Amino acid sequence: MARRKKSSFADDFVDLVAMLPWYVGLLAAGVSYLLLHGVATSPVPVVTTPGDMAGVMTGAVWRGLANFAQYVIPFLCLIGAVASAWRRRVRRTLVDNVTASSAASILEGMTWQEFEMLVGEGFRLQGYSVL
Repeated sequence: MARRKKSSFADDFVDLVAMLPWYVGLLAAGVSYLLLHGVATSPVPVVTTPGDMAGVMTGAVWRGLANFAQYVIPFLCLIGAVASAWRRRVRRTLVDNVTASSAASILEGMTWQEFEMLVGEGFRLQGYSVL
């Protein structure tokens, strides 16, 4: 099997969310937006003494990062949820096509990836956890 190309954090994050059920990806998108939005819109403290300036600057940096991330992280979670739903649909269609066919030749025409997906989905339907 070929070595996987190096990927970015966003690719890895979307792949991680896509491994979860689609509704978990939607929930993660909502929760991440609410948490990051709360940080991004938090009030800026007033500097009363010169020693407080470092804390104010640190808070400003965190608010700036949260302002950007409140849109990016939920968007990546939504992409992962869509990918999860799509993969689930492909697996389900494969199982339906095989169970509807009475000929054994349908298995001969499969690639090894499709066969692996079929066996994994068969175990999932029986209640097993498949990675």
